Amino acid sequence: MKIIFASFFILTTNLLFCQIKKYESIIQEFVKKDNFNGTVLIASDGKTAFLHSYGIGDRQLKVPISNNSKFKICSITKTFVAVLLLQLYEEGKIKFTDSIGQYLDNYKGPAKNKVTIHQLLTYSSGIPNCEHGKGLEVYQKTISVDNFIDQYCSDSLEFTPGSRFNYDNGAYVVLGKIIEKITGKSFTEILTEKIINPLKLKHTGLLQDREIIEGLIPSYVYDKKNNNFKNDPAYFIENYFSSGAMYSTVEDLLKFNQGIFKGKIIKDETRKLMLKSYPELYGVAYGFWVTELTLGNIKTVGADRQGAIMGSNTTWLHLIPENKTVIIFSNTNATNINELRKLLAIELLKKTD
Repeated sequence: MKIIFASFFILTTNLLFCQIKKYESIIQEFVKKDNFNGTVLIASDGKTAFLHSYGIGDRQLKVPISNNSKFKICSITKTFVAVLLLQLYEEGKIKFTDSIGQYLDNYKGPAKNKVTIHQLLTYSSGIPNCEHGKGLEVYQKTISVDNFIDQYCSDSLEFTPGSRFNYDNGAYVVLGKIIEKITGKSFTEILTEKIINPLKLKHTGLLQDREIIEGLIPSYVYDKKNNNFKNDPAYFIENYFSSGAMYSTVEDLLKFNQGIFKGKIIKDETRKLMLKSYPELYGVAYGFWVTELTLGNIKTVGADRQGAIMGSNTTWLHLIPENKTVIIFSNTNATNINELRKLLAIELLKKTD
């Protein structure tokens, strides 16, 4: 019996080692051809199977990226918002059919009594995109959250709420303000109390432009024509607020991943509500997109969340039936990290037993 067990252990170890080598080979192709800079984490059943960092974190100081490097996680912030709202739902403090006006008395737009929390969560509110065709410009002057909502999230409705999808950061800025109103606490305080502390996310938080975060690496935009990197254009990260102003590490995000999918911060029944997909809205769910995927010759279901602000790029895929996860953080926009994620996910699903 001992001989059989030892042989099985050796075989399994060799197969896992071969898979790790394959991960490394896939990533190195993106390093060589596409200037990949970042950190990659691959996990099975919440346990890290592969973790490695590549490239330069700070190009002025020539500091390499490490596994502990903190990245701007951009729109992955929205999944934290969704979880906070689901927790408030569990506590009986909100209904997803509630309107904006039930919480924000001073909201000035026509959406006040027409748009629901559900519609904000699923980008189907009909409120025009907060960037109004101006793009980065709305994040390039200091402005309070209340004034941001007044100026950029309160215009006339573009379509009947719930009738179609229109991705927008503004919806999640409004949701962040609703969370503050319900709890009587700042977004940072409630985030820390309800998610960061319970999951022991020691390297995660909300950014302020003038605040120094030890270990946070800068990001860079890639100039393909001249084959070089440049600093991101200046902007105020706090303007993104609850739509995209958080930072984290890949290992902290895995803890958050398991907090969701193992019922540590929301109940199993609540998670089902979170992961309900709306095909008419491009498969969006609460804080994720949940869709059927074909990876190699395997069909599965993935919870997908991505984020990007200039050179900061993040991608997170959790394969729900298999409880397998791929997380990639990058501090440049040089690489198609979703294509890298796909190839790693295909390899991850290959049998090792």
